[in-house]
Amino acid sequence: MLFRTLVSIFILSTGLTAVAMAQITTSTSTTTQTSSLPAVGLASSETAQINVTNLAAASAEGTAASCTGTISFINATGAVIGSATSFTAASGVTVSVSLPFAKTASTAVRTEVRGVITLTSVSKVPCSLSTSLETYDTGSGVTHIYLSTGDMNGNIGPVALGPGR
Repeated sequence: MLFRTLVSIFILSTGLTAVAMAQITTSTSTTTQTSSLPAVGLASSETAQINVTNLAAASAEGTAASCTGTISFINATGAVIGSATSFTAASGVTVSVSLPFAKTASTAVRTEVRGVITLTSVSKVPCSLSTSLETYDTGSGVTHIYLSTGDMNGNIGPVALGPGR
């Protein structure tokens, strides 16, 4: 009788251990961060452009660096111009989204626009997004304004990649 009880306890505990081990999962979390770029004046002869560059390298575990999100342009009344443009940037890749004046639907010869970048980060996936905003002459391509807006954390200037990034 004692032997049968011990065998039953052993079988039951082995089964519970197997069930518990089957439930172990590696979880990832997703976070969304939004950055609003400064408003700039855009003349009828100009185009505004937002650039995002992923400065992250692959993790020590070998996970490839990748930044994913959207870029939108907003008019002076706070309305989105057109629709958001999705992007995915691997390590070292720059993605640019342009807004020619004609797409602003402004009836004036000049209007104010700003950019909004929404970054969707997945835990354990390296991403260090550097951003900039520029305006240039639509016909000649000559740059009029270039603003290095730093990184998505609001850090202006060169981005230092340190441990944990």
